[in-house]
Amino acid sequence: MELTRFEVLGPLRVLRGGAELDLGFPQQRALLALLLARAGRPVPIGEIVDVLWPDRPPASALNVVRRYVGSLRRLLEPGLPPRAPGRRVRRGADGYLLAAEEDEVDLLRFRDRSRRAQRAVATGRPEVALRHFVGALAEWRGTVAAGIPPAVRGRAVFAEIERELVRTTVMAADAALLCGRGEDVLPGLRRAVGLDALNESVHARLVMALAAAGRQAEALAAFESVRLLLAGELGVAPGDELSLAHTRVLRQDLRPADTAHGHAKRTVPTQLPPDVPLFVGREAELASLRAVTDTAVLLTGMAGVGKTALAVRRAHEIAGRFPDGQLHVRLRGFAPRAEPLTSSTALRGMLTALGLPEHRLPDGTDALAGLYRSTLSGRRVLVLLDDALDTEQVRPLLPASPGCLTLITSRRGLSGLVTAGVRPLRLDPPPTADALALLAHRAAGQRGPVLDEIVARCGRLPGAVVEAAGRAAAHPGSPLTAVAAELRRTQGTLDALPDLHAALARSYERLSTQAARLLRLLPRHSGPALTAEEASALAGLTARTVRPLLDELADLHLITETAPGRYSAHDLVRAFLRAPGAVQR
Repeated sequence: MELTRFEVLGPLRVLRGGAELDLGFPQQRALLALLLARAGRPVPIGEIVDVLWPDRPPASALNVVRRYVGSLRRLLEPGLPPRAPGRRVRRGADGYLLAAEEDEVDLLRFRDRSRRAQRAVATGRPEVALRHFVGALAEWRGTVAAGIPPAVRGRAVFAEIERELVRTTVMAADAALLCGRGEDVLPGLRRAVGLDALNESVHARLVMALAAAGRQAEALAAFESVRLLLAGELGVAPGDELSLAHTRVLRQDLRPADTAHGHAKRTVPTQLPPDVPLFVGREAELASLRAVTDTAVLLTGMAGVGKTALAVRRAHEIAGRFPDGQLHVRLRGFAPRAEPLTSSTALRGMLTALGLPEHRLPDGTDALAGLYRSTLSGRRVLVLLDDALDTEQVRPLLPASPGCLTLITSRRGLSGLVTAGVRPLRLDPPPTADALALLAHRAAGQRGPVLDEIVARCGRLPGAVVEAAGRAAAHPGSPLTAVAAELRRTQGTLDALPDLHAALARSYERLSTQAARLLRLLPRHSGPALTAEEASALAGLTARTVRPLLDELADLHLITETAPGRYSAHDLVRAFLRAPGAVQR
């Protein structure tokens, strides 16, 4: 069964298997938000009507509610027969209840981690408490139940959740200050200030947390800002709690944990791999990358097209602009003989590289992601995420604070990241002149028509060109003429390019069964390009069935949509498919 996740601590969302569902009409969304806000408790029909129609409900209100319930049931349980109650939205004597496990609902996860944190505080374990509080606040993504009608979102049930978030943030800040880790709770405190701008307790914690994070000037500026706000809105001066926080900042009583205990300054990781020697070409792509300074860019393309080389080159160009360090993670999305790295494993490695001890790291991907983003808050860090598998693997690894730049490489298009604002940059094989220059640089001065032949037989693919040059360099007795002869002899297969064969095999392994079958059939098509109708006839499937399969192949860059509705495969992909026994499933 596919995992379903419900999110109400921010934009209202339901995700099934990583894909976001369309939640329907505004009032239907509002009903779902109300059921999630009650989280496991029945909501009386009268309360539902009162919340959905704040002014005057229509005479048909009960029928409308039943219709929305039916729609939600079919949405959450595809294939449910008409009028069947299902297991998700249940009707009882007390009203309607949304049945969901604790790990499926962000509000329930938030409350569970908050309870654990409060137990740790009660038993004198502030470090453990902070870890759980950070995990709880990581569930809070923005305005509660955003996306439902404003009149409904203003009802008391949602306002109470917001007050709960503010109370938890204050408790988290107290634990962070005990540990000298004010920076861990700054994002949550800023969100809490946005919810309750006149709450002096929250402002006092923000002022102290800024000072504890080593941001003395920001702490004093934050106090001055709230002092002016209180005077302008209420005509009052700061109260005792806020004034005491200000005094502690002036006395420099609040310092980061490392300076307070005499340890070294925070760790500055320098993890970039060595720059690519003899890098040539890609001027247009480098110009596109140079236009992006503080967000995220996704470099996509087929295996061997040079995504990693370009990302590493750009990373070295700008490493000096990121004084707080450079992180590099091999996500192993398509690595031969290795499983993809999980998001939680990647986050643990990044957090320890940033100086956090292993024993301070929380459990669970969401909690780790929250701590990661808190740690990067206010820092300028360059992040290189190489060989990503899918959107869900990458999403938790993206910094949230401005000033950081993330470079991502993947064979997939990762449309979920692009939709979220990541800039895509697709790489195609370079022009012949650039491929020739690459081979010439690697060929120790060898020249002549043999270079043209090797580049042509490698389809201008940088990975293949470098592999061919490497074979000559590793065997001085085998000049490029011998490599060209081997490519000629093995034409139609990848026997002379085993590394590229392994890379393409890994892409093939990631395909669904039907898409893999369609790819295997492509060599039977004689034309230079393939339409959906031709693919349908080739596979014996309807065009409606074939189109998503073509999209899947194009997403993995095993085929390219050269014109609307027309697809072709790179010559080396065709050679991979023609090799005896190369692809089996």
